[in-house]
Amino acid sequence: MEVELTGEQMALRFFELRLLRCTLPLVQLSDSAVINGVPDQKNAAASGQLHTLDVLISNMVSLIESGKYVEALASSDVSLSVFELDANSFYGNDVESADHFYAGLVEHVDLFFKSKSSIDDALYRAFLVMTIAVAALLAFVQCNVTGPIEALPPCPLPLRVLQSLEWENWARNQIMSAGSDLLGKFTNLQYLVFAKMLLTRTKDFLFGETVESPFGIRTISWWLARINLIQQKIMDEHSSSLFDSLQVLFKETLDLFGTKEKVRSYWGAKYIHEEEASTMTAMLYLEAGIMEQTYSRLDKCRLHFRSAELESGLELAVTGVLGMRTMHQEEAKAQLVLVTNSNSALIDSQGLSQDSSDQLVQSNGHDTLQVHQSKMLEVSDVLMTPKLVACGNSKVKGGQNGSKSLKPIQQAVVLAQCLLIEKSTRNDEMQRWDMAPYIEAIDLQEYSPFIIRCFCDILRIRWESTRSRTKERALLMMEELVRNICESSSGVADRITICFGASILTIPALRKEYGELLVRCGLLGEALKVFENLELWDNLIYCYCLLEKKSAAVDLINARLSVTPHDPRLWCSLGDVTNDDYCFEKALEVSNNKSARAKRSLARSAYERGDYEKSKVLWESAMAMNSLHPGGWFSLGAAALKARDIEKALDGFTCAVQLDPENGEAWNNIACLHMIKKKNKEACIAFKEALKFKRNSWQLWENYAQVSVDVGNLAQALEAVQMVLELTNNKRADVAVLESVMLEIEKSTSTRQFTSEELNDPSQPSNAINESANTDHLIPSSREIENLQELIRKVLHRIIRSGGGDAAVWGLYARWHKLKGDLTMCAEALQKQIRSYQGSDVFKEIERFKKFADASLKLCKVYTEIFLSTGQNELKSAEMHLNNVIKQAVDFSDTDEYRSLQSCLDEVKNLQQVTSPSC
Repeated sequence: MEVELTGEQMALRFFELRLLRCTLPLVQLSDSAVINGVPDQKNAAASGQLHTLDVLISNMVSLIESGKYVEALASSDVSLSVFELDANSFYGNDVESADHFYAGLVEHVDLFFKSKSSIDDALYRAFLVMTIAVAALLAFVQCNVTGPIEALPPCPLPLRVLQSLEWENWARNQIMSAGSDLLGKFTNLQYLVFAKMLLTRTKDFLFGETVESPFGIRTISWWLARINLIQQKIMDEHSSSLFDSLQVLFKETLDLFGTKEKVRSYWGAKYIHEEEASTMTAMLYLEAGIMEQTYSRLDKCRLHFRSAELESGLELAVTGVLGMRTMHQEEAKAQLVLVTNSNSALIDSQGLSQDSSDQLVQSNGHDTLQVHQSKMLEVSDVLMTPKLVACGNSKVKGGQNGSKSLKPIQQAVVLAQCLLIEKSTRNDEMQRWDMAPYIEAIDLQEYSPFIIRCFCDILRIRWESTRSRTKERALLMMEELVRNICESSSGVADRITICFGASILTIPALRKEYGELLVRCGLLGEALKVFENLELWDNLIYCYCLLEKKSAAVDLINARLSVTPHDPRLWCSLGDVTNDDYCFEKALEVSNNKSARAKRSLARSAYERGDYEKSKVLWESAMAMNSLHPGGWFSLGAAALKARDIEKALDGFTCAVQLDPENGEAWNNIACLHMIKKKNKEACIAFKEALKFKRNSWQLWENYAQVSVDVGNLAQALEAVQMVLELTNNKRADVAVLESVMLEIEKSTSTRQFTSEELNDPSQPSNAINESANTDHLIPSSREIENLQELIRKVLHRIIRSGGGDAAVWGLYARWHKLKGDLTMCAEALQKQIRSYQGSDVFKEIERFKKFADASLKLCKVYTEIFLSTGQNELKSAEMHLNNVIKQAVDFSDTDEYRSLQSCLDEVKNLQQVTSPSC
């Protein structure tokens, strides 16, 4: 249901739509009703319906639409109306001046908001500030993401600053407060900080108690999400604070614009066409998916990309078609190709509406490849896209695809699938071939926006740089790509289009990949120049180490420090190469204690020298700044464990597996800590997770066997023992685990036998029988007992067969035979157990004698049972063995074991006397 808007509100909402359209792919429509639905601002102005700020906002939006962001920011009306700047004021080149200036800007913005006369006036003031922030954001994006690179004023507002170096340092420290260093050398950082500052303040004003209006500027959450995502792009590591903020902002935006119906309801059906609404919604889902992919949240990423696919009117599928991939190939092979089923009208490069149809977006490529691709073909005999063989498929005629093109938003959706494949599969050759159909589909388009073409080229370069036959072509493509982005090959406004819907690299990140490609190609000299220009000191040190010129790297960093002594990245890099804690402490100092990297380095240093308590404290401080650092929580857990802080160690390892569920070592440590705390159930669960990723660790299997016994999972314990035997080549077996399992088997067997006899006894009262039946479920079934008996037999037999059977194993084997009722084999096993104990020390060491005596008693009792059950006269053997043992064990005559042996001998003699007449 559409809300009735006033003239001012309607005009403001149309400005909001125009601002958003600057970043959306152009949708050319034949529906004249849409154009006729644009608010007539001239008539509104004549009738006095427009707000006093309307002209200023209109001029700014027009400048932004044409890509003149600096001109929009430099307007004297903006400076005076909002910030009350004095053009004649001078500001010093120091961090304090920058901090004071921007804090003053926020105060002026607050005063500007408080001067509202009505709700509509408040909305206009808020939108004007938002427009300023968007202009600053897009100016930053132009300089650092889309190009072309132009020399912008150092400050987003017209100021007279003697030098701006320290102001940039201030902006860099503001960005680094999110918990990470910058990825490289970025320019005009003040623009990004300024934009975020204004949008955050405006959002607080709009969504707080200050403005209670159903007509508020709802796209502000979307713009603020874009700022945060751009900030994450320029950082070297994931930021937990940015992640939390992005989750909230994208949820708000999806709630407001998650369907095309909501989009049309907000702007009105006569102002926005259904197809444009679908494009806007698809763009939103793409951006949300890119955010989730950035933080490796693949399930949500997949859902968002699927929603974008549906909103854009696409159905994607990969199939196989015969074709040739090299110029001289004669026999066709199966090639992966992308099939798109579009259920909406497709717009060709001239903007004409076309009928929907199925497309097979693959061909031999001679008619559709871009000009730069044909040049690259000369470098390698591998075709950029496979030449397909004519087949009976109506979608493929003579190896040619249809003449229709994918819309820009659909092309962005296609390339988004590559991001998902890149994160969800192993980084190997097959991963790149899985991405190939999507890359080649875009290469064949008649028209692609500049950003889509660049993104596609980046993906192709990554793929082809891994193959020897195409590595040279990849290098040439990378050189051309870097040159095209930096140069003004296309307009600024054209490049901003769809840039937020494609995961395009920042220019420093792109040049970094270029440098890394140069290193892989052996061009270290060129790579050094690239890394030095980008101030990527760690990469620079790596190259110098490859050249065995480590000292040259130190000299270069020291030289740079003499010029920029307040760069914490320089101090950290110097500390890494010199192993000097002073450098990291200095990095903390110059960053106002905001360098998480410096804290992590100091924590590692403290750990290495054994100061575990200090290491733990430093890791806690570093992770408080950025809780998404890979490996940080594990290191905190390790330091806490060394410092004997069990709870903190458990917290650290738990956070580690929350970030990386495949960290088997962390799962193992969690399990071991639970074992220490006697929480066997939790330990068992953790060991199961650890074994998913570390199945070749016999130590893990051994620990798992122990906790499985403790929680009563006897079958799992025996399977774990079998794995230990397999991994150690039958050289290691935990007899204590086998002993515990055997005791449980014996107990369960005797209990079940007793229960069965009790139930079959007619003399038992009925209530006793019922009580036995009620507790029967607590006793393992006969099938379970038989299964356990068979499992332990296999384990014992494997140990004995490999020659590793010691006395304890033979004792367990004897008990197993007794359970099965084979007394003869039981006696043989006991004899071997006794032989294992025999030796010169058996009658000298009390503990060894006790074990020997226990085995002897068991053997003699088995002899007695054999005699009583079968009539075989084994009593003589028992008597001889007991006499021999008692004679040699005189030194232990005061022990209970010795007396038990004598008592057993007396019983054997008495039994012989009783049965002698019958013998």
